[in-house]
Amino acid sequence: MPTLEALATSGACVPLAPDLPAVTCPVQATLTTGVSPSQHGIVANGLFDRRMQKLEMWISPDSVHKAPRIWDQLKSARPELCTAAWFALQSKHATADLVCLPAPKHNPDGTETMWCHTRPEPLYGTLRETLGDFPLHKFWGPIAGIESSRWIVQSFLEASGHRPPHFGYVYLPHLDYAAQRTGPESPQAHAACGELDLEIARLISGFSELVGSERLTVLVAGEYQIRPVSHTLFPNRILREAGLLKVTHTPDGELLDTAGSRAWALADHQVSHIYVQPGLTAEAYQQTVDRVVSLFRGRAGVGHVLAGSDLVKAELTATSPPGAESSCGDSVVVSTPDSWQSYFYWLDDAQAPRFARTVDIHRKPGYDPLELFFDRAAGGIPLDTRLVKGSHGAAVPDRAHETIFITSRPMASPRMAAGSSGLRMRDIAGLVKALFGIA
Repeated sequence: MPTLEALATSGACVPLAPDLPAVTCPVQATLTTGVSPSQHGIVANGLFDRRMQKLEMWISPDSVHKAPRIWDQLKSARPELCTAAWFALQSKHATADLVCLPAPKHNPDGTETMWCHTRPEPLYGTLRETLGDFPLHKFWGPIAGIESSRWIVQSFLEASGHRPPHFGYVYLPHLDYAAQRTGPESPQAHAACGELDLEIARLISGFSELVGSERLTVLVAGEYQIRPVSHTLFPNRILREAGLLKVTHTPDGELLDTAGSRAWALADHQVSHIYVQPGLTAEAYQQTVDRVVSLFRGRAGVGHVLAGSDLVKAELTATSPPGAESSCGDSVVVSTPDSWQSYFYWLDDAQAPRFARTVDIHRKPGYDPLELFFDRAAGGIPLDTRLVKGSHGAAVPDRAHETIFITSRPMASPRMAAGSSGLRMRDIAGLVKALFGIA
């Protein structure tokens, strides 16, 4: 990746540690707020509302964050600054001056019209006239590829043309795909690095033309490290076999009965949040949590199990047990580096729900990397978890600084000094504010 190498040579490159869990929405929330998951409230790619007993995967409102994001913090201190949040996760209705993220329109006949939520609102109409629609099918799913990151770069430059933002956050997702499909050390994953580097070069070159290279500082943060995996853990099946999880039988297959289950799991890459049925007595609650912990602790593929005060120490929740306002599980199961966790809860593939074999990121009670694969012979998305070759999310204590942070200029910060042990993801918002003279 010669573009990133050149940036690191001119500035700095230091190790970077994401918080647990190292998955997309929590990492981006920490990156853009500067506080821990227990403070900003995003602990998974799904948000479980304890009061409503409702799970929503990949929801997009900026309002789900309990802490102000970096564009809010910059604007509060310096109202004259122009900011951009470009494809930041969970940024719909964000207060940045320029905002763009996918928001397909759902039509009455069941079809979808490709659209993006933008600020200002008419902006997507202008972008699609110039660039065509955002290629959502290339953003996720079996044919995901560089085209989505390329459109993000092109659209950001197009939107910045009239009034370049002083601060722009741009999310480029490309490195996720091949590393999960074929493994992080595969030729395909290495090729993806080169493809992304070219887009980063185009982004830097195009923005330099708008503002002048002498005025531009580029910061690059890797969200997480994708590790090779060869084992799958099925937390919901384990809970079901123990009699804690219930399903309902429908013409569309078995559906997870979260309300009727004593415990069920939101499986998210290498981390599962296990929620205990509400309304139990304190004694019954603790007995259920203890049983869940005993079911998973020491099992193949399990690195560690968190419950009680350990959840507070891990900064996943502010209280033990988690309060009604917390989305953190009553127990959290973290994989070993070589294992990932599937949301599957059925015991017989013949009873799998219809959505299991489709790209359906909202109805599944967890993240499904098998959506990166498509097999016509299997009738759609396959159910063979052995296909997945890479995953992320687990925090490995002796390898906490698993990714990197690059700056195009040396930065006057003790945390960026030579010999530093590295940065935490929550440090970066402070570095950004320092660039603008904000304490």
